[in-house]
Amino acid sequence: MKDFLQLQDKHIVIMGVANDRSIAWGVAQSLYAAGAKLIFTYRQERSAKKLNKLLEKNEMEAAVIQCDVNDDDSIASAFAEIKDKFTTVHGLVHSVAHAHQEDLKGDFIDTSRDGYAFAQDTSAYSLVAVAKAVRPIMSEGGSIVTMSYLGADRVLQGYNVMGVAKAALEASVRYLANDLGRDNIRINAISAGPIRTLAAKGVPSFNDILSKVEHTAPLRRNVSAEEVGDMTVGLLGALSRGVTGEIVYVDAGFNIIGIG
Repeated sequence: MKDFLQLQDKHIVIMGVANDRSIAWGVAQSLYAAGAKLIFTYRQERSAKKLNKLLEKNEMEAAVIQCDVNDDDSIASAFAEIKDKFTTVHGLVHSVAHAHQEDLKGDFIDTSRDGYAFAQDTSAYSLVAVAKAVRPIMSEGGSIVTMSYLGADRVLQGYNVMGVAKAALEASVRYLANDLGRDNIRINAISAGPIRTLAAKGVPSFNDILSKVEHTAPLRRNVSAEEVGDMTVGLLGALSRGVTGEIVYVDAGFNIIGIG
């Protein structure tokens, strides 16, 4: 199966691991099991220390490179280093999103101008920026996967400005698919169900959402980071070679349900 997925010894960049509960970490474990060679990016030095400890604990060999997605110079430097060390990249996982805590409370209409811009820059524009940076290094073609959520399509209490940012992220996937397709680079988004991550703690209604999905989704359960990771492997590998510009739901089927 690994040969058919064609990920053995392929260079995959993973952005957004905060800790062992991160969706990006679940993705990393699935990719590592499939034989991929991983390149992790981090924003701040304290994140690098946590990441290196996590890699050491799990006996995982990987490169670790600094990259602040809010800084064009940092992005350019990071991908220049990646090109210098690895020459070619075959895949990229973008699992980066953030909004100011105060903009996730109360009503969306009270979102500050700065808060709106920050959420968009970090959670949506960052995909555009890193796609542009990795494009020249994907000389053999490749695949990009980003992480979205149902709040991009529906109103979820407490998700507020992040939902709007995820909507922009999903639209960006479609436009990027059109631009990158001529270079045989595919890009898709996974809309994952609610998973207990560090970011999820910032959503006031998160526990209610978990309960709602468990009792309403067709599979009558929530999903795991491992399940998202396995789907990411599929979207990065040859099994999905004809798929681009799509939003793939990994949410136990919750998105298909109407009024529950």
